[in-house]
Amino acid sequence: MNDILIKPVKSKKEFKQFLKFPWKIYKGDPYWVPPLFIEKKQILNKEKNPFFKRADMEMFLAEKNGELVGRIAAIKNDAHNEVHNENIGFFGFFESVNDQEVANKLLSAAENWLKERGLDAMRGPANPSSNDEYALLIEGFDDSPRIMMTYNPPYYMDLLDNYGLKKIKDLYAYKIENEKLLKSEKLIRVAQIAQKRSGLKIRQINMKKFKEELEVVKYVYNKAWAPNWGFIPMTDEEIELLANDLKPLVEPSIVLFGEIDNKPVGFALVMLDFNQLFKDMNGHLFPFNFIKIYTQRRKIKWARIITLGIIPEYQKRGLDAVFYYEITKRAEKIGIKLGEASWILEDNEMMKRGAKAMNGSIYKKYRVYQKPIS
Repeated sequence: MNDILIKPVKSKKEFKQFLKFPWKIYKGDPYWVPPLFIEKKQILNKEKNPFFKRADMEMFLAEKNGELVGRIAAIKNDAHNEVHNENIGFFGFFESVNDQEVANKLLSAAENWLKERGLDAMRGPANPSSNDEYALLIEGFDDSPRIMMTYNPPYYMDLLDNYGLKKIKDLYAYKIENEKLLKSEKLIRVAQIAQKRSGLKIRQINMKKFKEELEVVKYVYNKAWAPNWGFIPMTDEEIELLANDLKPLVEPSIVLFGEIDNKPVGFALVMLDFNQLFKDMNGHLFPFNFIKIYTQRRKIKWARIITLGIIPEYQKRGLDAVFYYEITKRAEKIGIKLGEASWILEDNEMMKRGAKAMNGSIYKKYRVYQKPIS
């Protein structure tokens, strides 16, 4: 008997199985970072995650001969379709044993759910959107993921390819080494000239005025990233939830604002790679692991540039070079030697040039897939 059963997640028990299934796939994998249960519960909670005010989702589990062998979620993201004038759905949270039949049935379940809702294509993986963990790792399996980046076994590529999903966009992660960047005479020269000409002033986030600072983040974020492929403006509620989650992890000296004539023109969110600490927590932040966030953060040697944006009217003036140089100098002071700039769209020439100006090199690649719904 090789019966494969696909069932929607309905009960608390099934939700718990959905949450815990990755532990089966990654058992013994030295590079996997177990996700925090508290974080994933919040993301998947349709009642509490403000993302679902403009979206819907169905989660599925796969059983083979009574044993759990996979999971997937189908996502209808109305906000995406409104912004991009598309009629597509998404799949996400995909995990499967190395069995094409299991993967096919999981992907079919997601595709059929989207088809029933009148959508024309299925894109992913999105967990659950481009503002969260996004895309499939396709190069760079010999390293743990940085904070808020995806990781998966190499065979997932075959499972998706064989189902008929095709590449629609690749995303790059650049490795930045402080020593190399600080020796880049060209970058330093460009940064100095741009700062002198523009009068740009860089300041770090004021944690005592966190709510006020968040308003500036909302303004710059939704304005600077609007032209990007797949970008969905975040609502105030979504930004506030993300900010409150990240607040305990913030290293103020590397979360930076750029101002000209006291007006915000740019923002850089750089986070310490807490995955280095989360790796040993096995999904549990409480009762005692959360203390490590405060007591062991100086052991972290990586940081990730999550977002760096300049509002459109100030782009192409070299202001990004000022941010890059400032980030690196400040990171050096707190013992951070390595950085990841991610993710960057394969055709975002401006950001690619910026990463190269930092003497960065592509060391990981991710892929977003798409398939017409038949």
